[in-house]
Amino acid sequence: MKAVHFGAGNIGRGFIGLLLSGSGYEVCFVDVNDTVVSELARRKEYPVTLASDQKETVIVTGVTAINSKTAAAEAAQAIAESDLVTTAVGVSILKHIAGTIAQGLVLRKAEGTQGKLHVIACENAIGGSSQLKEHVYAGLDEDTRRWAEENVAFPDAAVDRIVPLQQHEDPLQVVVEPFYEWAVDESQMFPGFHRVEGVHYVERLEPYIERKLFTVNTGHCSAAYKGYLQGHATIQEAMNDEQVVQHVRSVLSETGAVLVAKHGFSETEHQAYIETILERFANPALTDEVSRVGRSPIRKLSAGDRLVSPAKQAYEHELGYDHLAKTMGMALLFVSADDPEAVELQASLQEAGASATLTRYTGLEAGHPIHQAALAHYEQLKQNR
Repeated sequence: MKAVHFGAGNIGRGFIGLLLSGSGYEVCFVDVNDTVVSELARRKEYPVTLASDQKETVIVTGVTAINSKTAAAEAAQAIAESDLVTTAVGVSILKHIAGTIAQGLVLRKAEGTQGKLHVIACENAIGGSSQLKEHVYAGLDEDTRRWAEENVAFPDAAVDRIVPLQQHEDPLQVVVEPFYEWAVDESQMFPGFHRVEGVHYVERLEPYIERKLFTVNTGHCSAAYKGYLQGHATIQEAMNDEQVVQHVRSVLSETGAVLVAKHGFSETEHQAYIETILERFANPALTDEVSRVGRSPIRKLSAGDRLVSPAKQAYEHELGYDHLAKTMGMALLFVSADDPEAVELQASLQEAGASATLTRYTGLEAGHPIHQAALAHYEQLKQNR
């Protein structure tokens, strides 16, 4: 069995490629990093180390790589011959790889390749595969689209594994946390698909996507923004600060109430999930910079993302949202000169003021109670600095 995976970064190698190889796939990575691609193609293997006390290392074998900058046609041919296509490139990059996938589908149809194909976007976004499908279909003619509807599926997925920024002497080595979750919407797949060991196949994906987004991602950025204001450099350092931990717990209590009310999760089981997440954030074997986790505050403040979405749902369910609003106020105070979104956000605050900036980036009008709460927290936090 052959799999093509777009994105040979830390998530691609340390999570998706690891599981695919472990399930018997020959994995062909497609990436633009010259060093990583050449080393993967030369060595055909790479090490993955778990961030645990034992620091166990697994050698992932049966891999190769293609440079999509210089060999796009070769990448398209690999897709034509593959059994599975996955991505871990970042949701904003999906439109840039869609053309190569479309070319691969055209070749697959022309060559009469047997078997159904699944294309799974393993991105930190709701409906990543559905978004990728739209980009791919934009590059297909009507006849190929009809063929693809019968032969290619784009099941949505939710992925979760903390892989911090890291540098090693070996450019292929990657360190990952032991915990992972990869859920795929089985209802969007063709019958008889080959199951990847370690993947959780579900009939309804939204509860798992929102549980991850509103717990892991919401909690992580809450720790980052509170940790930043407390002067901490890393998430692990921040999670040793009781004020940070208490803030994150309060935020996750609010998002947890939404998840229980909306999706029927057991309160006891969800609380256990929260405790697991807090332990992951504090893992001393990981070093994750506050600047990395807090990066891209505009995206994190957007209407459908990890802060505004659960706050709005809490408001609609007549549940608490004050600590989520406080985190929004904290995000407005996040300054990072090498983060374009943080720079843009600070410029907007200077030029338009806090209220207009909140409306611009969250979609919450000035009269909305969440907007008012976030603005009040921002002004108080700014005064206390």
